[in-house]
Amino acid sequence: MADAASRSRGARVVLLGPPGAGKGTQGQVLCQHLGVPAISTGDMLREAVAEGTPLGNKVQGIMASGALVDDATMADVVRERLAKPDARRGYLLDGYPRTLPQAETLAGILRDAAQELDAVLLVDVPEDELVRRALLRGRGPDDTEEVIRERLRVYREKTAPLIGYYRERGLLREIDGNRPIEDVTAGMLGLFGAGQGVNPGVDREAAGA
Repeated sequence: MADAASRSRGARVVLLGPPGAGKGTQGQVLCQHLGVPAISTGDMLREAVAEGTPLGNKVQGIMASGALVDDATMADVVRERLAKPDARRGYLLDGYPRTLPQAETLAGILRDAAQELDAVLLVDVPEDELVRRALLRGRGPDDTEEVIRERLRVYREKTAPLIGYYRERGLLREIDGNRPIEDVTAGMLGLFGAGQGVNPGVDREAAGA
């Protein structure tokens, strides 16, 4: 019964963590637990293009040129996606925001919609372990230690500042991702009330706020 209550409530959650931390795997479990859609940056862009709207056509043109989608356009994509019916009860955002300006933009989007985030979940894994995992996967010729560490450097520079940003706002929940998948899942669901729905005040000390 408690799980059904959790599903009926939903939640608005941002998922943070370095490349290779296992966010995608854990995010899917959390979405099932909360009864909300998982929404990644890539998903949002692909959907915008597929719909053939003026915004989608603009995004397609930017991507076709090989350029990165600028923050202002990305904000329009996010605003449009979060307004869809399936996101009414909540969502799990993965890949947005990536920078402090994007976090401020997201706050504005939510404010305009009279909404707020319930939590920001950080899946934390030591850098050396992330490198080891990536080298073991070896998905492509570019997966060298040098390239992997450069990705992590960019994450530290651009995205890691969001950890402090959300901690100051009492939203951050941290989970040790350097454990077996089942243990990470159990810890994550524990932070979210293990079926009792999201309570922004739960486990704040454990989350480092």
